[in-house]
Amino acid sequence: MSSAAPLPPTGEQFRISAGDVDAVVTEVGAGLRSFTAAGLPYVETFDLDVRPPQGSGTLLVPWPNRTAGGRWSWDGATQQLALTEPARGNAIHGLVRFTFFDVVERTEDAITLGARIAVQSGWPVPLAVRVRYAVAPAGLAVTYTVENLGADAVPFGIGAHPYLRVGEIATDECTLVLAASTALPLDGGLPAGPAHPVTGDDDFRHGRPVKDLELDNAFGGCAPANGDHLVRHRLLGPAGGLELWAEPAFGWVQVFTPDDHPGRGRAIAV
Repeated sequence: MSSAAPLPPTGEQFRISAGDVDAVVTEVGAGLRSFTAAGLPYVETFDLDVRPPQGSGTLLVPWPNRTAGGRWSWDGATQQLALTEPARGNAIHGLVRFTFFDVVERTEDAITLGARIAVQSGWPVPLAVRVRYAVAPAGLAVTYTVENLGADAVPFGIGAHPYLRVGEIATDECTLVLAASTALPLDGGLPAGPAHPVTGDDDFRHGRPVKDLELDNAFGGCAPANGDHLVRHRLLGPAGGLELWAEPAFGWVQVFTPDDHPGRGRAIAV
């Protein structure tokens, strides 16, 4: 029998800081549990004794979102993933959400975590995954590295699942701006047709109020604007806001607006 304190569902908690900017990253899943500046929260957090609610802050690799029936084709063979969204019969959000990551490098203002994805049912090639979180007075930078450890090429995808917030401003008082020029029809979270140019209610390029939005929608064609080299999405409050930026390789964005996020109610994942 051990007298040690029980390990939280997300494992050890790693805090990094630079001035008044702080973030907490989890050992399990290498997820982002909190991000604050001057004491104000800029992502939704969750209690230490629970798993990340509604995917909060999680790392999604080697695929984000859903694989229908857990089946996909590789090198002419059908691959069958475990159905981790059993209610819908899908495989969802990759293979590392419940994986313990090792600390590769750590300083006061940055941490790099690493893990390996083994060959398993539905995944035919081993991968090494690293994620680096670094804070600075200007904000938080996250860098992903995926290495193929096998002898054969394999496709992969990567994403993150932050719920954005603007300090203590209510979600419904904010405006959402997306650098997306296309929308992808979904049915049950799965593609239901080709992407089409955004128009009307699908067009967030000039901002739309979050109030009354009910989204679990995919948008594509995300690209830098006006000679910029980064894709930029924004959640704006009445005074100030938050920008989520990414390299152009991140050409897709999903927006989810639950009304029952623990401790917050209305929330918005981007």
